[in-house]
Amino acid sequence: MKNFLSRPVLALLLCALPALAWAHGISDEDRQRMLDGGYLQYVGLGASHMLTGYDHLLFLFGVVFFLTTFKDVAKFVTVFTIGHCITLIFATYFKITWNFYLVDAVIALSVIYKGFDNNGGFQKHLNMPSPNLLKAVFVFGLLHGFGLSTRLQQLPLGDDPMAMLWRILSFNVGVEVGQIAALSVMVAVLAIWRHRPSFQRFSHLANLGLIYAGFYLLFTQLHGYQHDSHPDSFRFPAQEHQHAHEDMDIQNTTDDSRNTLK
Repeated sequence: MKNFLSRPVLALLLCALPALAWAHGISDEDRQRMLDGGYLQYVGLGASHMLTGYDHLLFLFGVVFFLTTFKDVAKFVTVFTIGHCITLIFATYFKITWNFYLVDAVIALSVIYKGFDNNGGFQKHLNMPSPNLLKAVFVFGLLHGFGLSTRLQQLPLGDDPMAMLWRILSFNVGVEVGQIAALSVMVAVLAIWRHRPSFQRFSHLANLGLIYAGFYLLFTQLHGYQHDSHPDSFRFPAQEHQHAHEDMDIQNTTDDSRNTLK
């Protein structure tokens, strides 16, 4: 039954793959808007970036999935926020960066981790208690902040240190606004769902979906990194390309002949 139910989830994630691949893209329009606008532009971009950052949202969804009190939600979200603010601000200001595909690939592992943890994977498969969740959320917050920083550093931040700092802080404020908006919806939906019988039946499946989503994010980012670092390896050889067209012409001619005979 479990395997049967997991197939629709798998198909849904396959359909969402193009969106996942471009979840963190910074468009040329955004770049120009940053140049033409002020700090509010960075606030707006930070908010929209968080609201379309599937890896961040999936991880947060996993974190709050089984949290039932406002105190617990506030505690874990605050720890996550402190973590990603530290690396977002300092890594961007001091221009510490890494290949963003690889950073996002590691972030995808945090989504897999949370789904695995929520389904009791450490106890069932590794015969050990789950690692301290508060510490884990803080560490993953640092990682997610570094991912945000790699994207922010693609934008024009200027050469003036104070102006650059204000742009970074403005982007960070936008990220927090987007995070609050997304979490408000998540927490409300989960609070309603927990009172329904379907929560017990499908909570395992929902976290299995997190694991699937994490793996697809991981493979998508690794594929992007492969394209970025070895673009020539994905080019279709000209000779093979010509042969493919010739084969298609032969096939089309054969089909036309068969239609004529009919």
